[in-house]
Amino acid sequence: MSARKHSREGTFPPAPEPLPVAVPDSHTHLDITLEDDGQGGPATVADAVSAASAAGVDRLVQVGCDVESSRWGVEVAAEHPAVVATVALHPNDAARLADLDGALREIERLAAHPRVRGIGETGLDYFRTGEDGRKAQHESFRAHIAIAKRYGKTLVIHDRDAHDDVLAVLDEEGAPDQVVMHCFSGDESFARECLDRGYLLSFAGTVTFGNAAHLRRAAAITPLDGLLVETDAPFLTPTPYRGRPNASYLVPLTVRALADVTGHDLDALCAAISANGDRAFGSWR
Repeated sequence: MSARKHSREGTFPPAPEPLPVAVPDSHTHLDITLEDDGQGGPATVADAVSAASAAGVDRLVQVGCDVESSRWGVEVAAEHPAVVATVALHPNDAARLADLDGALREIERLAAHPRVRGIGETGLDYFRTGEDGRKAQHESFRAHIAIAKRYGKTLVIHDRDAHDDVLAVLDEEGAPDQVVMHCFSGDESFARECLDRGYLLSFAGTVTFGNAAHLRRAAAITPLDGLLVETDAPFLTPTPYRGRPNASYLVPLTVRALADVTGHDLDALCAAISANGDRAFGSWR
């Protein structure tokens, strides 16, 4: 299990109406979700997969944030056909490590596993890490880009308050064939910069928040072949349940919000998200 323990007050929300066409949750943290103190949530990986499937979310991407959670994710993906894994050192964790090189070597070892389909979440976070940790973040980010390219894996980007530097590093290093901007947090202009480079934009429950008009404008200009959806569970629960624990079965709330924002037919939107998930992460089975 990950050391990134998290607790949320209250109960997990009720299941929404299932989607008409099944989609993947492109970014979830099952380890943290199962440790969550919220009531009524999944107790096992099998529970989480079953609840998601009943809601029309038939594939999950379990995302690593450190060596421990990355190892755990590989084990889970090997046991559950509906789950694939990504492995990485979260930028905030990278800045705190005493032995960054050793941790990166272990991430590279895990990257070779066939159930590992992405390298991430990696990137830059200037919100939680100050100037003193940025050198390590940049070193780690560049190393993850190299690993993704060596193993032909999708790069999953964490970007918080670092839009320009994230793009600069990717341009300097040369991005892998597939890049996913996890929990896209930019405005319309930044969305265009990413889309022009061929990156996929993954929208989380934040797109439903009242103070997130910039995200809705970004989603509105994103073509169908550029969209993914995610929970980042147990975080970022969509409206009207913001602040309660999140899980993959709640993806339909975000997908329906995206349908409203983009004007796309729900079936067509779901089909596109499904195809984009397969393009980014390959076949689950």
